[in-house]
Amino acid sequence: MELNRRTLLTGAAAAGVTAAAGGAAHAAGGRKPVKSLFGTLADGTKVYRWSLENGGTRLKVLSYGGIVQSLEIPDRRGRYANVSLGFGSLQDYVTKSPYFGALIGRYGNRIGAGRFTLDGRTYQLSVNDDANSLHGGAQGFDKRVWDVEPFTRGTDVGLRLSYTSADGEMGYPGTLRTKVTYTLTRSGDWRIDYEATTDRATVCNLTSHVYFNLAGEGSGPVYGHELSIAASRYTPVDPGLIPTGELAEVAGTPFDFRRARTVGEDIRVAHPQLLHGKGLDHNWVLDKGVTGRPEHIATLRDPASGRTMRIATTEPGLQFYSGNFLDGSLVGTGGSVYRQGDGLCLETQHFPDSPNRPSFPSTVLRPGQVHRSTTVHSFSA
Repeated sequence: MELNRRTLLTGAAAAGVTAAAGGAAHAAGGRKPVKSLFGTLADGTKVYRWSLENGGTRLKVLSYGGIVQSLEIPDRRGRYANVSLGFGSLQDYVTKSPYFGALIGRYGNRIGAGRFTLDGRTYQLSVNDDANSLHGGAQGFDKRVWDVEPFTRGTDVGLRLSYTSADGEMGYPGTLRTKVTYTLTRSGDWRIDYEATTDRATVCNLTSHVYFNLAGEGSGPVYGHELSIAASRYTPVDPGLIPTGELAEVAGTPFDFRRARTVGEDIRVAHPQLLHGKGLDHNWVLDKGVTGRPEHIATLRDPASGRTMRIATTEPGLQFYSGNFLDGSLVGTGGSVYRQGDGLCLETQHFPDSPNRPSFPSTVLRPGQVHRSTTVHSFSA
């Protein structure tokens, strides 16, 4: 499903971009995914990198964590840049990554005290964020090796990733079989389709944790990026970043992105919620709610390069994280140090701590049901 067709240069300039991006390969529906060895884990498991290209978008994905190691798109002059923060080595992803580019599960975002009750039984999860469980626990889906199957389908190219999470893994009930499909369309859209089933009642909230910088990773802060989010409310949090249960209006607050404005416009306002997260690290309650098909919910634009990303999703929430905890201790793929605000995340999801908040959209998955969601990123310049 093509939600936004890439804007390309015309005339001789366009011809140059097409040639650089693969020319006839694009017209035929993109290049067949290419597999290469990226590294080896301590137990001897080999980790591979898959390179895909279609419609002017270039994507590199690791079998470790389903990680997007690189996402390259052109600017208004046809010049490519990697717009996803990441590392050049497997060791860095294993030992120090703040979820750069990773697939997140079994439960994206936080669960308070790492505990929830389902059908009268209380489950204690892996705790890895002070007293809370974050992104599935200490060994979440971001730290697992996924099975990867490449495919070409008509004019699309992509990868099917699968992982089976055993009953009790990180404290979660049920054997969860997860399939995630990354697709590059002929127009350069990057589509993510999530699917999961279980043999026992459990909770499931899958997402992608790419850190975006549309000026190019390592180029400095994203505070000048323009962002709009189709959400009139957000979920305030306590000092541990767990939702209070309130659905607060964004009007008159630093959380109002209903009209496009720069990410950094109110980033230093002394608002209590910004103090909790050292910036923006909150869930926006999307006006559209849960939908059967992806609907547009956010647009991010870098005025300097012209690069623009539109996001459509079936999910009811969007976690916007402004890279507050990047502290200059990490060196990225391009050799630059990542500092606070050098990337931002726009994670489509259900709400944090939903298993403990009956008023939030449910994340319960039962035998016989199929968890499905889709998010599409469309690029233009």
